Amino acid sequence: MKKTILLFFVFISTLGFAQNLEKALPESVGMSSTRLKRIETVVNDYIQKERLAGAIALVMRDGKLVYHESFGYDDINTKTKLSKDAIVRIASQTKAITSTAVMILYEEGKILLDEPISKYIPAFKSPVVLDKFNEADSSFTSIPAKREITIRDLLTHTSGISYLGIGTKEANAIYAKNKISNGLGDPNLKLADFANNLAKMPLMHQPGERFTYGLNTDILGYLVEIVSGKPLDVFFQERIFAPLNMTDTFFYLPESKHNKLATLYAEDQNRKLIKAPESSQNYPRQKTGFMSGGGGLSSSATDYAKFLQCLLNGGSLNGKDILSPAIIRQMTTNQIGEVNVGIRKFGLGFALATSKEAARLPVSEGNYEWGGIFGTSYWVDPKQNIVGIFLTQKYPNSYADLGEKFKVLVYQSLTKLK
Repeated sequence: MKKTILLFFVFISTLGFAQNLEKALPESVGMSSTRLKRIETVVNDYIQKERLAGAIALVMRDGKLVYHESFGYDDINTKTKLSKDAIVRIASQTKAITSTAVMILYEEGKILLDEPISKYIPAFKSPVVLDKFNEADSSFTSIPAKREITIRDLLTHTSGISYLGIGTKEANAIYAKNKISNGLGDPNLKLADFANNLAKMPLMHQPGERFTYGLNTDILGYLVEIVSGKPLDVFFQERIFAPLNMTDTFFYLPESKHNKLATLYAEDQNRKLIKAPESSQNYPRQKTGFMSGGGGLSSSATDYAKFLQCLLNGGSLNGKDILSPAIIRQMTTNQIGEVNVGIRKFGLGFALATSKEAARLPVSEGNYEWGGIFGTSYWVDPKQNIVGIFLTQKYPNSYADLGEKFKVLVYQSLTKLK
């Protein structure tokens, strides 16, 4: 009997441990603890100069958590420290999770990537492309698109759909005039209405012609709802968050998590650090009917690390399979041919580091990565077996170079290359 009880507690203990990230000394995975301390020096310099309030940094190698620290303040007035377990607005880092949800449906045979999105959202039938634009009144003329938008176009941001606010000049004006929303903080917006209204707008170019960062992944979120028959948050919870034990990742935070949400900062006209407006601060706490698959999630460093480590492992973590290795390979393969994203390429949900990017920074060719507008970034290095996450909460931010400095600081700490 005693042996049975002991085995039970060993099993429970092992199960609980398996649900968390295993910690290890940097030296055990070919990294230097001393060199990693340079991260603290550089980040604290930005904080002391009031370029940002605080930051969270996390590094994994060979599946082990070797660095996880927070710096600075959640509240610069009260000098309240920023917790390394804080929940932050990850904005466009949501796109990787939505893209993963799409690929779950794909590998189950429920969709094909080269199907037209109009098969599932009829409003996208017969798209048109912007021809002439009148800046005086935002009126325009259009021509028929040469072909329909596909699911692959949406995953690669080559559909011609843009963004409001951060999109092209023409899209900013046309979307604003036609009340196309980015979704965040809009209590009355419905995902179906959003998709159907966006479908009426002209594309900024022919589908597949070039990369235009836009509201594509929000449309994919609606696709997930239609094909799965479940609300997007429910699908995420059942198929991604619960299996990976991501307990701090939500579109809208439950009340018990409100106190974990990090403060969002901004800059005044003199680049002075100030708190962001309440509307920007509070949207993760105010539940609405709109779930933005392109930018609506909030999460923690460890939660997002579990997700990324799952991808790096070939689609599984702690015995839980999310995707197959073949699908992960497809997601992280160039999908845009000769089209470029700066000096990078793009897969199905991620930017991909090219040889030119690997020459510019000490990253590996084939890294996959993205970030969020509030100052968050991540990358996965399959060659060196690294996951890197750097989180701040500030927009706008004149000192966004710190994310790239973090990359350099991680790679300079490697004592063994693979």
